[in-house]
Amino acid sequence: MSEKRFEDPPVGEKDIGYGEAPRASASRRRSSIVTPEVLAGEIFDERYERTQRGLKSRHAQMIALGGTIGTGLFVGSGQTLNRGGPAFILGSYIFMSYLILCVVSCIIEVAAYLPTPGSSMNLFGYRYVSRSMGFALGWLYFYSLGILVPYEITAAGLVIEYWSPPVNIAVWISIMIVVIVGLNALPVRFYGETEFWFAGTKVIMMTGLLILSFILFWGGGPNHDRLGFRYWKHPGAANTYLASGDTGRFLALLSTLVLSAFPFTFAPELLIATGGEMRSPRRNLPIAARRYIFRLVFFYVGCVLAISVICPSDDPAITSGGAGAGASAFVVGIRNAGIPVLDSIINAGIIISAWSSGNSFLYLSSRSLYALALSGNAPSFFKACTKSGVPYWAVTASSLFCGLAYLNVASSSAVVFNWFVNLTNTSGFISWICCGIIYLRFRKACEAQNITDLPYKNMFGRFGAWCAIVGFVFLCLINGFNVFWPQIWNPSSFLTAYIGIPIFLIIYFSHRIWAWSDPWAYPPEEVDMQTGMVEVLAEETPPRKIEGSWWKKFTLIWQ
Repeated sequence: MSEKRFEDPPVGEKDIGYGEAPRASASRRRSSIVTPEVLAGEIFDERYERTQRGLKSRHAQMIALGGTIGTGLFVGSGQTLNRGGPAFILGSYIFMSYLILCVVSCIIEVAAYLPTPGSSMNLFGYRYVSRSMGFALGWLYFYSLGILVPYEITAAGLVIEYWSPPVNIAVWISIMIVVIVGLNALPVRFYGETEFWFAGTKVIMMTGLLILSFILFWGGGPNHDRLGFRYWKHPGAANTYLASGDTGRFLALLSTLVLSAFPFTFAPELLIATGGEMRSPRRNLPIAARRYIFRLVFFYVGCVLAISVICPSDDPAITSGGAGAGASAFVVGIRNAGIPVLDSIINAGIIISAWSSGNSFLYLSSRSLYALALSGNAPSFFKACTKSGVPYWAVTASSLFCGLAYLNVASSSAVVFNWFVNLTNTSGFISWICCGIIYLRFRKACEAQNITDLPYKNMFGRFGAWCAIVGFVFLCLINGFNVFWPQIWNPSSFLTAYIGIPIFLIIYFSHRIWAWSDPWAYPPEEVDMQTGMVEVLAEETPPRKIEGSWWKKFTLIWQ
């Protein structure tokens, strides 16, 4: 950081730091543009330790590949298959994969350009769109990602019930909370290492399940019963929902689209958050983005194609009619094929997935709160980090959401599971809409200031951003359409399906009223595109090269 940026700070801010004295707050309220001095004083606040770049390239690649592949895919896909049938779930996942790829391409272009400490979409919204956008999006991330942690613990409770254990569910909840919070309290290199092995386990398990499904397709199971596309014919390729005939099939398709979004929720944002603590993020983030399409096609689309082959959509075990982890379509298919023991092994893998995803979501929630503090939109003590770079107050605040998991003690796991699905679905849609807006404003600023040296270029351009915005606005509005049918109406379902929209709008417009003089969006020529670039470039390291035999080059994955 050049010394010039710290010369002659505004009165009242020189010694105590920006945004803490009343005079500083008044100055901020009058300012309508986030200036370089403001960003430098907040993101690089020298009174606090900062997060450290402890994530290696292999950590980033594996986190990108399998970091948030969790129970939403392993368990929730069973409910989605039951709702729409094999054709609708496959089509919905392909459609969602395209929209998510558009989002990933947009946000990686933004994040790879200037991945400062506290890298988060709410920090980029604050920097490239408006203070209100960063404020609302940051608090949305904080509570939504915090809620996803007990969701993963809830889904793990479903899995454990498969064995009908004599131990009360509260014991398992407590163990999982201790492990997840403990991992996030350690330096980020430990988070990266555990996620590397957790994600690696998930990748191996998913690959094995896809191979197993292919074998069962051709009749390679113990009973040599060739499945083929039998379940596409009976009970059928497309189900009906709430009505009969074509109307029922159309409603089933809409519901399947909504349900299929959940396994993707906040997965792109995990890439961005790791950028703030990743080594050489301007080089590694684009690599992760280019490989993301393989994750979408191989794991997500391949997964639903596999379960449509091995599990009938009308099997009662993949809905609340089954016992616990029977909600996993893979487990049901394996059990129906007569393969012993393997179903319990898969359930153990699903528990690991729940721990891994809960670990990632708590990391995201705490880093979102940390980014809020860096942008002056949360109390400054949330900037505080240990010497090893852990924002301990942010981790503590996000960990409080884990207590919601104890709802399982009083309510059935399936009911709580659906509450979390509906509530976080809306938040995910809102986040991806905002990601598209942030990208469009970033592109305008780049063009206005003639910035062309971008480490990554969005493969879809503005068209992809608009596709994501329009697609997720539509999904956000139909998220809870089924609650309006008289036979299934209840207030709790309506609230969990739609309450996320007014919450976000209230947060956003409350800040807009407070910052009344701010523009709705910064003029592109005035957006700060340089603060922090010196520090980011100084931390970049050239890729390591190894000459010699192929087995020596194989060691590059351990960088």
